[in-house]
Amino acid sequence: MVTDRQQDKTVVPEDLEGLDDEALELDDEGLETAPDGTLYEHRRVVADKGQTLLRVDKFLMEHLRDTSRARIQRAAEAGCIHVNDHPVKSNYRVKPLDVVTLMLDHPRMETEITPEDIPLDIVYEDDDLLVVNKPAGLVVHPGVGNYTGTLVNALAWHLRDNPAYNPNDPSVGLVHRIDKDTSGLLVVAKTPDAKTHLCHQFFVKTTRRQYNALVWGSFDSDSGRIEGNIARDPRDRQRMTVFPPDSEVGKPAVTHWRVLENFGPVTWVECVLETGRTHQIRAHMKHIGHPLFADERYGGCEILRGQPTAKYRQFVQNAMLLCPRQALHARTLGFVHPRTGEELFFESPLPEDLTQLTEKWRVYARTLL
Repeated sequence: MVTDRQQDKTVVPEDLEGLDDEALELDDEGLETAPDGTLYEHRRVVADKGQTLLRVDKFLMEHLRDTSRARIQRAAEAGCIHVNDHPVKSNYRVKPLDVVTLMLDHPRMETEITPEDIPLDIVYEDDDLLVVNKPAGLVVHPGVGNYTGTLVNALAWHLRDNPAYNPNDPSVGLVHRIDKDTSGLLVVAKTPDAKTHLCHQFFVKTTRRQYNALVWGSFDSDSGRIEGNIARDPRDRQRMTVFPPDSEVGKPAVTHWRVLENFGPVTWVECVLETGRTHQIRAHMKHIGHPLFADERYGGCEILRGQPTAKYRQFVQNAMLLCPRQALHARTLGFVHPRTGEELFFESPLPEDLTQLTEKWRVYARTLL
């Protein structure tokens, strides 16, 4: 028996999509979640009186639309699947009259996505997909406190005359995401076939993605690799933290970094992701002692390096005024076209705030010579 609460036409909840596979992971995507750890019911299924014993992941596969067993299993691993108000693992066997719920840490969006006339910087578009250059400050997907005014709403407006594109259908639309205050490139699928093919490329790690970031501190080497599982910080639900790779906590994550330019107290780096976890670059760089510049959530708004003088403090404050957000930009994106097989590659120029920020630090670095 499926209750009325299941009958919603919204997109698949964001956290559950992220649990499906790396193609739907959040590339440093910020989730505005409940800071007190409150969980909200998104789906509810009550087992019939004649229900035979059945694993909960198989049970939900029979009742939830637009999902997969892998997605449900990831949700269970994350503690999102509850039976009779208690979290269970995928191998729990559903009994007659069990109440199975999907619990997430943000309220369910009760309205459908509506088109909104929001400007888009589209760098490529054809019948199958489009690539958009997202500015910092634009929320990618509706969530807590941002049910309108998002990139998804803008895409719904842009594609409003395309009868094949339904913004409320999870089989089309965003293939990956970046955080509200991260700028850069995203690919959007217009058709289910395009999304399937593009998601597969992200899953098997054949896409090419490079990020630029300004981080605190200098490095002892020119490049490196960060490996560590990422999960929500138990002390701050709006932040991710890193656990040992061999632990059972969180999801495996690998980031490769390379120094592009050293400015003394800060360094301009390139990051390449093997995985696409929530806040991956931000959490990994903090973990190795190099938080992103101006990243308030991860401590980057503190003056972590440099001279303890009033003049230097004022310099840093002025630098943060130029770029009042984490200094992170999704600069390149490459993939194989899902229909033609052509290799496509796109590069986004640095936005004005990061251009001014890096130049300001470049000038400062010359004074240290």
